[in-house]
Amino acid sequence: MLFFTQCFGAVLDLIHLRFQHYKAKRVFSAAGQLVCVVNPTHSLKYAPTRCAAAQASTEQGILPPCHHHEAVHDPQLAPCTCPLFSCPWEGHLEVVVSHLRQTHRINILQGAEIVFLATDMHLPAPTDWIIMHSCLGHQFLLVLRKQEKYEGHPQFFATMMLIGTPTQADNFTYRLELNRNQRRLKWEATPRSILECVDSVISDGDCLVLNTSLAQLFSDNGSLAIGIAITTSKVHSSEAEM
Repeated sequence: MLFFTQCFGAVLDLIHLRFQHYKAKRVFSAAGQLVCVVNPTHSLKYAPTRCAAAQASTEQGILPPCHHHEAVHDPQLAPCTCPLFSCPWEGHLEVVVSHLRQTHRINILQGAEIVFLATDMHLPAPTDWIIMHSCLGHQFLLVLRKQEKYEGHPQFFATMMLIGTPTQADNFTYRLELNRNQRRLKWEATPRSILECVDSVISDGDCLVLNTSLAQLFSDNGSLAIGIAITTSKVHSSEAEM
């Protein structure tokens, strides 16, 4: 009976996932966009990354502890972007993709335009939805986070990070679009480098920000579909033509 119960539960989860994927494909297939269903990562043991902790200490006027046996932090080292796992990992840009895929099983989707379908939006904060997007010869990271910036008022923050340097990030423009019930909401900006830390971007509010009521307006049965498009920036294109 235990074996049957576990198997039956797994089958129900698979059917639910396929149903969500089918609904998304039915809505966006006309536009020729790839759909990726992203399940949430939820943990009550939320621990900010090192860069977020350092930023908080600086804002409070507290200097981080100095350890003479430690070397100076390498600015080219990127922290892990999965704080809900309390992951202390950090490494160079060349190995960020392999860490995310192997350690945290983050999916990667290829294509100029894709649809990010985040499920179970009702889960309490903090919750993350993360996917990698391979486009134009680079890898990008989309992070959707449900977080209480003010106590008792959860908000959704969506941002696109380039797994590359800030100089490389300036060459691109990303667009996030929500479209449902004859309503459309767009956010367009230059992606930030993953070296700048996701937590800092969210704290600064330099991303798509949705309150709970607005997120519910665009959601469908607890799932939120976000269209993603990445292009080269106009400044970069004009310089290339010259």
